[in-house]
Amino acid sequence: MVRSYIEKPNCIILAISPANQDLATSDAIKISREVDPKGDRTFGVLTKIDLMDKGTDAVDILEGKAYRLQYPWFGVVNRSQADINKNVDMIAARRREREYFANSPDYKHLAHRMGSEYLGKMLSKHLETVIKSRIPGIQSLVSKTIAELEAELSRLGKPVASDAGGKLYMIMEICRGFDQIYKEHLDGVRPGGDKIYNVFDNQLPAALKRLQFDKQLSMENVKKLITEADGYQPHLIAPEQGYRRLIESSLVSIRGPAEASVDAVHALLKDLVHKAIRETLELRQYPTLRVEVGNAAIDSLERMREESRKATLKLVDMECSYLTVDFFRKLPQDIEKGGNPTHSIFDRYNDSYLRRIGTNVLAYVNMVCASLRNSIPKSIVYCQVREAKRSLLDHFFTEIGKKEAKELSNLLNEDPAVMERRTALAKRLELYRNAQAEIDSVAWSK
Repeated sequence: MVRSYIEKPNCIILAISPANQDLATSDAIKISREVDPKGDRTFGVLTKIDLMDKGTDAVDILEGKAYRLQYPWFGVVNRSQADINKNVDMIAARRREREYFANSPDYKHLAHRMGSEYLGKMLSKHLETVIKSRIPGIQSLVSKTIAELEAELSRLGKPVASDAGGKLYMIMEICRGFDQIYKEHLDGVRPGGDKIYNVFDNQLPAALKRLQFDKQLSMENVKKLITEADGYQPHLIAPEQGYRRLIESSLVSIRGPAEASVDAVHALLKDLVHKAIRETLELRQYPTLRVEVGNAAIDSLERMREESRKATLKLVDMECSYLTVDFFRKLPQDIEKGGNPTHSIFDRYNDSYLRRIGTNVLAYVNMVCASLRNSIPKSIVYCQVREAKRSLLDHFFTEIGKKEAKELSNLLNEDPAVMERRTALAKRLELYRNAQAEIDSVAWSK
């Protein structure tokens, strides 16, 4: 048990040994050597000097000749059991101790540094020196502990306000913090927003390429649609209705990649909501509010996705509903220099003619596809990404302003264990700050 105390580096050790016993067998000296081999904090104290056998003395020990310590040995004469039984007070005992050393022929040359009073003075002086040397370390330890307590309190969050206005303000501030983190993800301050660009730069072009318009415009399909468009009466000059059907049947397939891009961006925006919620420390403190904010954000994204789907598919439908006439006017005509048609009216369905129709339609579809490749991302960003940055929680803010105090309290329903922990940490922090102020005042007064 004694060892558990004296092993501590700040402990001053009094190695007390009776003078009428062999010092070599002293347990106090043995243990102190084990825990303090350099002797930086060990003081040797010799008791029962007045009880030594006649003809013997402890001068060699007290002078440090028999057993040397870093600090001088101290000799003391305490009250005997008879003195205790007679109720001899400490003042009288100390006076008798001084007289013993002053009048003893063996110890009077050491009397000025013998006795319990001198021991007390030296220990006080040494303790003061030790404390002063430890002040920088204590200051550092206290400052570190204060920083740790403040950090943990910061992680636990602020205590809940008592009034409805304070609760509403607190909820709004937490939501603004979440909204700011979400915007930082989209703007590239935090990771995640770059994946949206990947949808436009890789996924959408790859999906458009997989449509394989050249296969859709094979000779068989071209002939089939041209013939069906002519009906019972073949076209006279150019199969305009056939052209339109071929173009519309090709362009309508772009709706799939366009809608897939809308859904892909929606999924990424949802992932960023979950990520921003995890990174908003205050939302960890209030599980109910965390769920409500998450649901509100997802609901807003769903509405934005629906608007984006409508706007993006309209772009495709507009291309299907009205063709760019100038494109076809610039195509080579079927009339040779002499003014005679290359093919007769009755020879319109030969392979060369159908192949040229397919080539013209493919060129037009590729032109429109290239245009949509640029306009679809603009529509998605405008309807989804831009709106998510501007008004992700607007509907939630409107609804939260209508809630009563009890409903606001439910949103800020905190774990009781967290509340107790915060209170305990606040008390500890106050104690450490007071201690820091006291230590600083002592340090400055040195």
